[in-house]
Amino acid sequence: MKFLRDTWLVFQGQIMNLLRQPVWIIVGLFQPVMFLLLFAPLLKPALSAGGAVSDADVYRTFVPGLLVMLAIFGGLFQGFGLIAELRAGVIERSRVTPVSRNALLLGRSLQDVVSLLVQAVIITVLALPFGLRVQLVDLLLAYLMLGLIALMTSALSYGVALLLKSEDALAPVMNTLSQPLLLLSGILLPLTFAPLWLQRVADWNPFSWAVDGTRALFAGDPGAPEVWQGLVITLVLAVISTVWAARMFARSIR
Repeated sequence: MKFLRDTWLVFQGQIMNLLRQPVWIIVGLFQPVMFLLLFAPLLKPALSAGGAVSDADVYRTFVPGLLVMLAIFGGLFQGFGLIAELRAGVIERSRVTPVSRNALLLGRSLQDVVSLLVQAVIITVLALPFGLRVQLVDLLLAYLMLGLIALMTSALSYGVALLLKSEDALAPVMNTLSQPLLLLSGILLPLTFAPLWLQRVADWNPFSWAVDGTRALFAGDPGAPEVWQGLVITLVLAVISTVWAARMFARSIR
């Protein structure tokens, strides 16, 4: 019970910090909104190569990938804020508090998950006038997968930030990690358009499974194997990342 209470207290503190500066939610939305408005309309001719498609089909294909991209990038760069707290002595002062060291990590990551889900809801609503339609249950399952991705990537970012303790080192590491993950996940275009060797390489990218599962949910096919495969993979990786990052927190505030 103490762990849950501590996690809730840390989560509340992080949410209050976010509400004091909600501009960060707007800033985080700028890039995906630009992709939604300026890139998605270009996809119809490309997707039409496999047969006639409607505008709704285009957005059912593109929006899930866009949301996964938001979860990946939104989580991987959360470590910069933690480094600022390290420099300001916030984490150092946690040594004298009875708060669980694991709760310090989980509370922060849960705030990142909530922030991501708020942004995902806004993107989904903005896509509705373009013809996007999705069942509520399927949408909630897709948001669950997005939440697991955000939990995994934010925990990973916090752990690496505690390891490096420098924005100058963290930036190239995260950029180097995020670019191949983005290109090999089929976020912008389905990997069915890729040559066979690239599809086989992408099979080793966990986010490609998440994108396929999310697209199946938006297409109204919750029974597709890609759905449970994506959920299982993201859940396992989220647990591993969170446990590792929590240990990094415990070592840093010992």
